[in-house]
Amino acid sequence: MTDRPHSATGSDAGAPDAPTKAVAGASVPSLADLQHWTWVMGRAQQMMLEQGLATLDAAPAANPLAAQVRDFWADSLALWQRFLDPARPKPEESGAQARDKRFKADAWRDNPMFDWIRQSYFLISDHMLRGIDALDGVDERQKEQLRFATRGFVDAMSPSNFALTNPEVIAKTIETRGENLLKGLQHMLADMGRGQLTHTPGGAFEIGRNLAVTPGQVIHRTPLYELIQYAPATPDVLATPLVIFPPWINRFYILDLTPEKSFIRWCVECGITVFMVSWKSADATMKDMVWDDYVAAQIDAIDTIRALLDVPAVHAIGYCVAGTTLAATLALLAARGEADKVRSATFFTAQVDFARAGELKHFVDDEQLALVRSLSGEGYLDGRYMAATFNLLRGRDLIWNYVTNNYLLGNDYAPFDLLHWNGDTTNLPAKWHRSYLTDLYRDNLLVKPGALSIDGTPIDLTRVATPSFVQAGREDHIAPAESVWEITGHFRGPVRFLLAGSGHIAGVVNPPSAQKYQYWTNDAPADTLDAFVAGATETKGSWWAYWFDWLEAHDAARVAADGARQPGQGALPAIEPAPGRYVRAR
Repeated sequence: MTDRPHSATGSDAGAPDAPTKAVAGASVPSLADLQHWTWVMGRAQQMMLEQGLATLDAAPAANPLAAQVRDFWADSLALWQRFLDPARPKPEESGAQARDKRFKADAWRDNPMFDWIRQSYFLISDHMLRGIDALDGVDERQKEQLRFATRGFVDAMSPSNFALTNPEVIAKTIETRGENLLKGLQHMLADMGRGQLTHTPGGAFEIGRNLAVTPGQVIHRTPLYELIQYAPATPDVLATPLVIFPPWINRFYILDLTPEKSFIRWCVECGITVFMVSWKSADATMKDMVWDDYVAAQIDAIDTIRALLDVPAVHAIGYCVAGTTLAATLALLAARGEADKVRSATFFTAQVDFARAGELKHFVDDEQLALVRSLSGEGYLDGRYMAATFNLLRGRDLIWNYVTNNYLLGNDYAPFDLLHWNGDTTNLPAKWHRSYLTDLYRDNLLVKPGALSIDGTPIDLTRVATPSFVQAGREDHIAPAESVWEITGHFRGPVRFLLAGSGHIAGVVNPPSAQKYQYWTNDAPADTLDAFVAGATETKGSWWAYWFDWLEAHDAARVAADGARQPGQGALPAIEPAPGRYVRAR
């Protein structure tokens, strides 16, 4: 499913230097005071730690849980000794702890009390997560569920999330005389009213004004989707047009953000005739929609474009869940003897084999499915539920970062087009959504030949011979790269695999002008993702031009960009300007 972003804006916001120093000095007890008032507690803690170590010394050495408890007591004792004796050298910090943005303010290290709070948090969270590995008699799937829940708990309990244990919040409260807390309360109450966490300021972005502004026309509309044709920007274009199927759990304009980030605009400027499917956000009229309807819609779009431009085939892109459906569409066309309708297929972070589908699999047990059913009383699932689910996958960045910065520190929201899109939710047909979770995520039926049928026809991915380009994100937490890789073992036709830097969104939306990230390619045969990476060549920057070269290699013929290549000038008149009506519907 679609991604959402890896990090959130505002995470670098902090209190001014002077108030932070005040917290580290005059605004809190001095070091001598701290030592005095904590001596009794510290001495008692030491006595308990020493007794615990003595007790554990008698425990069987082979007991991994006992060994971990022993390590915890030892680490706790060392931490207390450093706190009570500041002259004792501190261990060198490295790795994730040193890079943790939650604790970047100097006061977290310069002030002994907050340094102790920070290190205690790291100690406890580390041992909680390590304790899961030490559990005996628990299968790996259950351990993964425990790890996910524990990570969520650990992120929620960070001292940075609470006003009295965050030196930046204390400093800001002193500086503003509490105005930050009032402003933060205003932010929180507004979010409670709308039932969704805010990530960007209202009014900063608007569809058709500074988002989704690539010129085009809606030239076809059904109860399920609108088909947008974009105006050419070159005198001639590739003869074979391109149709893009975005995920219907999000708005299509993730591929048409601000002009400098727009994949659609870039394709048009490369001389591609681009069509975009804009899915309708579900309402009660769509309660009976199922996966078959989305496959039928993809085929309808393909046939509509072929007829409009009088071409035998199209190139197709499927992003995330729409890529999963594109794979089923290709299998259905193959079963019908119509595979030549699609010249090539490109998959952005799409999965067909869900055996290793990552953390979203934690949301397909019986309890979660029952919750989804209870939230879908009118035949559709409110998109805010899905947004909350995706936020939970990256709670530290997409939830608690905003609790700290916008609720506690009272900072204003920073404008960020990607996060505006992230909060622009769409509703899902309930019947389709439940079957998608059970048939694919839970039961993994798509990769079992004949296990699923579309419109009465059993489908088999191994019959797909369409040349395919498969892109995965190295840091993707929604469609993990190792899961996306599995496509290469199911399709019969030639597959070009590319591993992009970053994750589910930034790994795709990475225009050449940004000069960010990198990608890896490998022309040698590889049976596993690890083998692919081991022999891969790294290239800095965007992979878009590499993909275009691959696309053009399948059909470099060009035609004049006139007649039906101009939106509304062919057999299908323009209905309304892009981005259309459905993308704005709530």
